[in-house]
Amino acid sequence: MDCVHSVHNGPAGGGMVKTSDLRIALFTGNYNYVRDGANQALNRLVGYLLRQGAAVRVYSPVVENPAFPPTGDLVNVPSFAIPGRGEYRFPMGLSARVKRDLEAFAPNVVHIASPDRGSHRAVAWARARGIPVLASVHTRFETYFRYYHLGFFEPVIEAILRRLYRRCDALVAPSESMAQVLRSQRMNYDIDIWSRGVDRDIFHPSRRDLEWRRSLGIADDEVAIGFLGRLVMEKGLDVFSDAIDELCRRGVPHKVLVVGEGPARQWFETRLPDAVFTGFQGGEDLARAVAGMDVFFNPSITETFGNVTLEAMACRLPVVAADATGSESLVLDGVTGRLIRPGAVHAFAEALRAYIEQPPLRAAHGQAGEARSLDFSWDRINQVVADTYIRLIRQRGIPRP
Repeated sequence: MDCVHSVHNGPAGGGMVKTSDLRIALFTGNYNYVRDGANQALNRLVGYLLRQGAAVRVYSPVVENPAFPPTGDLVNVPSFAIPGRGEYRFPMGLSARVKRDLEAFAPNVVHIASPDRGSHRAVAWARARGIPVLASVHTRFETYFRYYHLGFFEPVIEAILRRLYRRCDALVAPSESMAQVLRSQRMNYDIDIWSRGVDRDIFHPSRRDLEWRRSLGIADDEVAIGFLGRLVMEKGLDVFSDAIDELCRRGVPHKVLVVGEGPARQWFETRLPDAVFTGFQGGEDLARAVAGMDVFFNPSITETFGNVTLEAMACRLPVVAADATGSESLVLDGVTGRLIRPGAVHAFAEALRAYIEQPPLRAAHGQAGEARSLDFSWDRINQVVADTYIRLIRQRGIPRP
């Protein structure tokens, strides 16, 4: 799958740029030290590009005990731990060592994946050399402040993001709904869709293990409402727990299965004392945990895509999600699940009640979700990014390496 594009290079000569000609410098604030959907997508992209013969060098903070091994060559950039969220690090910029490494690598395209100081400096470095820049948007950073009672700061963050993204040649967003948000915020007007895929070899209904469920105290006839993700407030933990409280008030029988780890775990456990918390799960254990759910509940509004939603759909689960960026591009309301107005606790509870009390509805929407998940192939999706790199090189007239 080595796409070829013509390039008119003027006096320097003409030629064709292929995926194997790409030399990508990728900057991100978190490549592998804390596992999340964004950096797993980036590692998959790098793996795909390397298989196509491209050269990739990743610039990101490095820690002593990362969550998983990095794909490709990883260069440590200066960083500091974020106050109050010490598990994350904030890149401080490009040191002389990093700049020397960049010059030696000689990229023909720069990709930034997080709106931090390091990315700002990388964009300036690329623009000074006429190298095209692509930015990928993985989360709605401006909305995070709402969960820490700092919503008044949101317009400032949005302005900072706009300054960065408008200096890039193009953006890629994981869903059309997120692309529309970026256009309405005037971040950039050249926006492609870099969706997300799901590993069908791992996430599949056959991973359901009733013995494992029983070991957690979930009976075969009990309906398990699942949460999957990092346990941080910006994932909508307050809305999730309020909706579960509403189910309890209505006397609707259910179990809650929480898969994930994070700094808000103690708070979440206190709010949901009867829930089953599995902690972090990975690989086939994660697939078993997701397939062990009966309904997937994702009230978050901060995702730009929602990898966890797609993984749940692949395991044949109906999804109850916030009608927000990401989920609205995956969930077909009334077909594969329900889309509910963000924060509408009573409506979330009613949607969950319907799936708990109507097994045929639960089965029908789960099957429809699994069928929809088949459309998301990782290789096809990642080639979109490679094609965007090539297009930007062509538009800038950068000679082939």
